[in-house]
Amino acid sequence: MRTINPEQITEAVELLLVEANYHICDDVYDAIKKAKENEESEIGKEVLEQIIENDWIATTENVPMCQDTGIVVVFLEVGNEVFLDGNVYDAINLGVHNAYNNAYLRKSVVKHPFDRVNTQDNTPAIIHTKITQGEQVKITVAAKGAGSENMSTVKMLTPAEGYDGVKKLVLDTVFDAKGKPCPPIIVGLGIGGDLEKAAIIAKESLMRDLDDESSDPIAAKLERELLEEINQLGVGPMGFGGTQTALAVKVNTFPCHIASLPVAINIQCHAARHKSKVI
Repeated sequence: MRTINPEQITEAVELLLVEANYHICDDVYDAIKKAKENEESEIGKEVLEQIIENDWIATTENVPMCQDTGIVVVFLEVGNEVFLDGNVYDAINLGVHNAYNNAYLRKSVVKHPFDRVNTQDNTPAIIHTKITQGEQVKITVAAKGAGSENMSTVKMLTPAEGYDGVKKLVLDTVFDAKGKPCPPIIVGLGIGGDLEKAAIIAKESLMRDLDDESSDPIAAKLERELLEEINQLGVGPMGFGGTQTALAVKVNTFPCHIASLPVAINIQCHAARHKSKVI
């Protein structure tokens, strides 16, 4: 049994969050550059060039790539041969506190949905925990901005609506959102499970690399078809029109009840901030 102390967790979370806010993932950066090459609209090309320049400045000058530095989501995978010495959730939240204060990131979390009093350190994080095999802990953090999160949705379809019903829901959601989620977007789908499981696996799908096609042939087909059809909607970069509305579509699935077809759509803006570390 390997022991991991809370200081290791806190330090990792702080470093990951600062890195995520300053440095865009290579696969996303490359996808935006490729989108600029493929964009047919001149204003769309100009918008993408500005995004590329913005991401470059953020990386080279160590500043946030977006003023909305997000609410923190953590996917925690704990090996069954690991002893966590202390309260891991307190350790994660201390890491969030340190990152947002030491790096002067915008604090966007309020204590109550109605009184709207800021917590002043961006805590608490939203934490999802899995037990895995082995003696390691994997921490994945995401700084999720509200612009794209607000355009996300969960819908309980009927099984009769099926594959085509899912596609219609996604295309309608993206078209109605237009420029609000800051396209080019990444669309994360969670299909199956129940209400909350669909939402969690949709968020989890956004942690996948952009070139990571689903191993499920039905999900992979849906990813390819939706990406093509979303980019035919004409929304374009930042909603100014064009052919590059989405960089990728990611589909995660889970078994579900015979009478249900839960579908969660989690939209991610072009500032797809997430980083991982294995301890």
